[in-house]
Amino acid sequence: MAGAVCARLRKSNTSKATSCERRVEPPQASAHPLGGQAYGAAGAAVTAALLGFVAIFALALLRVPLAFAMAITGITGMGLLRGWSPSLASTAQVVYETGFAYTLSVIPLFILMGNFVARAGLAHELFAAAYAFIGHVRGGLAHATIAACAGFGAICGSSIATAATMSKVAYPSMKKLGYSDSLSTGAIAAGGTLGIMIPPSTIMVIYGIVTETHIGKLFAAGVIPGLMTALLLMIAVHYVTWRHPEQGPAGQRSTWAQRGAALRGIWGVLLLVIVVLGGIYGGIFTTTEGAGIGAFGAFMFALARRTLSFKGTLGILVESARTTAMLFTLLIAATIFANFINFTSMPSDLKEWITHLGVSPVMVVAAMMLIYVVLGTVMEELTMVLLTIPLFFPIVVALGFDPVWFGVLIVMVIQIGLISPPVGMNLFVLNTLLPKVGLMAIFRGTWPFVAMQIVALVVLLFVPRLSLWLPSLMQ
Repeated sequence: MAGAVCARLRKSNTSKATSCERRVEPPQASAHPLGGQAYGAAGAAVTAALLGFVAIFALALLRVPLAFAMAITGITGMGLLRGWSPSLASTAQVVYETGFAYTLSVIPLFILMGNFVARAGLAHELFAAAYAFIGHVRGGLAHATIAACAGFGAICGSSIATAATMSKVAYPSMKKLGYSDSLSTGAIAAGGTLGIMIPPSTIMVIYGIVTETHIGKLFAAGVIPGLMTALLLMIAVHYVTWRHPEQGPAGQRSTWAQRGAALRGIWGVLLLVIVVLGGIYGGIFTTTEGAGIGAFGAFMFALARRTLSFKGTLGILVESARTTAMLFTLLIAATIFANFINFTSMPSDLKEWITHLGVSPVMVVAAMMLIYVVLGTVMEELTMVLLTIPLFFPIVVALGFDPVWFGVLIVMVIQIGLISPPVGMNLFVLNTLLPKVGLMAIFRGTWPFVAMQIVALVVLLFVPRLSLWLPSLMQ
């Protein structure tokens, strides 16, 4: 099976330079400015890179934010290897280029779009429509929550925003019907992760920018895996309610008239998705233009529904700016650290070592995914990815795999990390928004969904066509 996967994923030309490959030549053997011994040997360079990772984890243990830990390590490492003037000049260039990069404008626009959609209350219509069709089955409200999260993810792009919104929309209904807290919060937390797989996805945008991968193709690649994951999460709900029927009692069956009325309520969501994603996939406009159109459309929907006030609009703008600033800080710090890692020659040395091991290439990627799953239980997911991309991405390209497929795997791993105790971000979002629900109950509720997401990861790993079919249709 591994050989077949590799054959399907091989690219005709893998010699292109990528943004994660080293931009400057590693230092040659010469006297180090702080001592008389040569510091440019490959072994010393790799040691410097390893010490850089150790320094980041040490700073994190001292409660230094990881963005600052990456930046401090990158600046210091470059200063010791190249000199302080080149290090500071490189840092200034990274900050300037990141702040003025036109392609990065897609990030605040999609964030703004998601915030306007959340304020417009479209999540309520999505939940009502899903409940009208499947609310009468056992665990129906949990099924409806996952379906609504999938729909909301198609216009939001943020896992945390999706989970936070659905906690306000779905949890009161589930509590009223007698659902257990563990199933309710597990379904909301897991469903919220669909916001970063089903396009548009902020994580995919960041991955595409960092690795110079086509963002439109990444969006297309996330559609089928996102729908498949939603189906697997519903299977987890079915399993829980099959074993413990009392945790998810069935609701009332809706009439066809009620179902028709519920469907009419989601026309705004469908229109926004068709215009934004259809325009991007069809080549009518770029991803950045699509994000701008989506943000404007979401603003007009919120305005038409009279859910915006001057104070509310100002709050949305401030929240969008705060989230954007956080993401840009992480991007800048990760780029500074990546420049240091690339300068040490560690990525190329590791790539050459792995390619000569004789191990099946797909097994190498599987090992990477295992590392990500383990790291996701103890690290914040986006930082974890930005920290490791400089090492793993060149290896993936050298093995002949499609960067779009690897991007989908990365997003799937982040989904798992978002609901994996003890540091899953969605779990703490729910704990904050639902203070009456104990953290341990939230932890217990997520395990069936974590298991299903791991199943999804394995399927995507060994059946890459699920990710690559739609992108292959794009011009």
